[in-house]
Amino acid sequence: MNETPTVQSLFEALRDRLGLRWVSGKDHGANPLRGDQIQDPDVSLAGYLNLIHPHRIQVIGASEFAWPIWSSTRPSQYLVEHLQYHLGNLLAKKTTLHGVFMEIMGVGVLIAGDASIGKSELALELVARGHRLVADDAPEFARLAPDILNGRCPPMLEDFLEVRGLGILNIRSMFGDSAIKQNRNLRLIIRLEDMSDSQIRSIDRLQGSRATRTILGVDIPEITLPVAPGRNLAVLAEAAVRNHLLFLKGRDASAEFIARQTHFMDNASS
Repeated sequence: MNETPTVQSLFEALRDRLGLRWVSGKDHGANPLRGDQIQDPDVSLAGYLNLIHPHRIQVIGASEFAWPIWSSTRPSQYLVEHLQYHLGNLLAKKTTLHGVFMEIMGVGVLIAGDASIGKSELALELVARGHRLVADDAPEFARLAPDILNGRCPPMLEDFLEVRGLGILNIRSMFGDSAIKQNRNLRLIIRLEDMSDSQIRSIDRLQGSRATRTILGVDIPEITLPVAPGRNLAVLAEAAVRNHLLFLKGRDASAEFIARQTHFMDNASS
């Protein structure tokens, strides 16, 4: 369970980068940072404070000094940008999902499915094919924007992948630093499902098995791949990602096939 962020933890995280030092209010460093309005576009997480009105003497007394105040050696625009980014990540809505989160061809893909369905084995084969592991078993996702879910690995699980029969594998040690990705935006879910022959035959042969899964209010495309003997799931997963990228560019293979078939039928009847 994640600890509640505080003023002090924010200070420690950004002290060196922003050249921060305490001016006053250090005793209030344990005050929690609230993120209940993080999704409100009218609320700014960091910005300029101007309580000074023209022709009025501004008095700084005990009440003002009770607020935690920092000073920074960095330019104000640089300071605000970094605070906005860091607070946006720190206070974003978060959830943990079961599965293996990977980067496949530059796309953040969550491999989901029931226990023992073969998620880790598929992930291991994909890593061997040059793709990258983000997190195994319990990736954490944060909603950074209305349409962006960013996933990362809990510190305890970094670099590790559990494969039944082999135990815990250190992917970084086995395949090198390039086999690990620190975080990635979730763009596609590939769900592995054990299906009977009749269930496989019932899948739409043109569209495949496509759906949408909503996570923290963000709609994520989901593709279901049947698990059956003789099916190369790594190749299918790569094909699913390639097809998804084409779909984002406006290329729909099933629509193109239907259009071509209609064209040939029209020509044949004329």
